[in-house]
Amino acid sequence: MEKPVMCKIIDILDESPTVKTFLLDKEFDFKPGQFAMVWIPGIDEKPFGFSSKNSISVAKVGRFTEKIHSLKKGDLLGIRGPYGNNFECIGNKILAVAGGIGSAPIISAVEEFSKMNVEVTSIIGGRTKDELLFLDRFEKCGRIFACTDDCSYGFGGFTTEKMLELLSKEKFDMVITCGPEIMMKKVVEIAENNDMPIQVSLERYMKCGIGICGQCAVDDEGLCVCKDGPVFWNDKLKFVSEFGKYKRDASGAIL
Repeated sequence: MEKPVMCKIIDILDESPTVKTFLLDKEFDFKPGQFAMVWIPGIDEKPFGFSSKNSISVAKVGRFTEKIHSLKKGDLLGIRGPYGNNFECIGNKILAVAGGIGSAPIISAVEEFSKMNVEVTSIIGGRTKDELLFLDRFEKCGRIFACTDDCSYGFGGFTTEKMLELLSKEKFDMVITCGPEIMMKKVVEIAENNDMPIQVSLERYMKCGIGICGQCAVDDEGLCVCKDGPVFWNDKLKFVSEFGKYKRDASGAIL
């Protein structure tokens, strides 16, 4: 197992009340959708997706992420990776659907695709306006539809509702999505009903990040999210019965 690269935090951006982006003094040659194992010396190591070549974006959801949020400029993080596979670009017209912190891997893909002169339309969601992530970056890459649960900004409703409305008027060559799994399951259903291939970025509890420990294996197929994913085409997801239903904790128990 490779040793982590020690990186100094050179800046911290408050993206929302619960999400911070940590800019690092080193750049990583990653592909959109890949992730890193992030180590806090003396604490623990967890997986996070890259939001740019020298940054990770972290939502505060537990003790480990609370610790990351307490770090300051000049503090160190260990980075292993990048690991996993990545989003692929098929066709010239792509729809990206992101919810919450799922906007982090999606924005890197959207930016990469737009550089390839691909027409990208993004639907991003948050509970409130303050929780919509990377609005400025999405706007630079093409059309964007922002959705809020509380109707405080943009479309008042879920990303999937906006997706249905959009698909009643036009078609796309493919869809990419990342966000809450219950949202992604619906996005997959809509895409398949409209005969569009779709790539989904899954999140699971990980320990090694390289397919050795089996902690992130899904169902009887033995697919490891860290090695076979985290990005899966919909034809693979049909064999993952837990998709959109439940996750597992560090012990493997169903949550």
